[in-house]
Amino acid sequence: MEETSLHWLFVVVSMLSCTTNQVSLMVRPSSQLFEGEVLSLSCEGGDNSTNLTLRRNTTTETRAECGVEWGKLAGSSCTITGILSWDSGVYWCESREGSTSNSITITVTGGAVILQSPVLPVMEGHNVSLHCQTKRPPSKLPADFYKDGSLIRTEPTGHMTIHHVTKSDEGLYKCHISSHGESPPSWIYITENPTTITTTTTTTPLPPTSSSTPGSTTSPSLLAFWFVLESVVLVLLFVLVLIVQRCIQMKPRDTYTPAREQDVSYEQIVIRPNCRREFAAEPEVIYSSVKSNS
Repeated sequence: MEETSLHWLFVVVSMLSCTTNQVSLMVRPSSQLFEGEVLSLSCEGGDNSTNLTLRRNTTTETRAECGVEWGKLAGSSCTITGILSWDSGVYWCESREGSTSNSITITVTGGAVILQSPVLPVMEGHNVSLHCQTKRPPSKLPADFYKDGSLIRTEPTGHMTIHHVTKSDEGLYKCHISSHGESPPSWIYITENPTTITTTTTTTPLPPTSSSTPGSTTSPSLLAFWFVLESVVLVLLFVLVLIVQRCIQMKPRDTYTPAREQDVSYEQIVIRPNCRREFAAEPEVIYSSVKSNS
């Protein structure tokens, strides 16, 4: 029983350890690109990069694999040279076991303006930088920045910084440059600071997209929170195994225990002959009647 309990404990430890080896998808230069540019994607983290596959969903493809149906594969990285608008879609890394990384929406435009924004989620309290860029110089032009369709403000150099972001800053952003046009929208995720996370479960809204998202977005802060939670669960499991082992050792067992030599006592038995007297059987007595003649 003790060996079995320890075996299951090691299994649980291995499973919890595996969940901390998260894989992340990184993209360069940005999640928005002009047609004809080069997009580089790479899977980072995990134990074995050769066990990972880069996939995407577009308007014409589903779970298409890099190196087979699109892009040029080199190890855990994939490159698309001369990217086009139909390369827009949702990209992610996937292991052979079926686990997925964070997903990133790539938007390729044939227009003249793009919005450069953070690709990965931003933690509360940090700053967010947005840059409205034109395809041809000059790129530092006055730009209007919008969130969820409402004008935030106009920046003279096309660069805007949001200081100390909160969850309310999460949403759909875009920019507009006069005489050049408007950028495609980009969704900016804001993750909660681990020190402010409560027991209330919140659902992160997904940006509008025509392609399905294979997995939820994972941030370093969320990974740290799950690591602490898994450590607490591991300690509780270990204490539970010790309690079970203790109860088994204290349980009485119905087994035969041979008597010890000092527990056996000996008595002297004397056999004597039978001294009872045997009496001869009495003779049979016959009674008869005698009749006299008078």
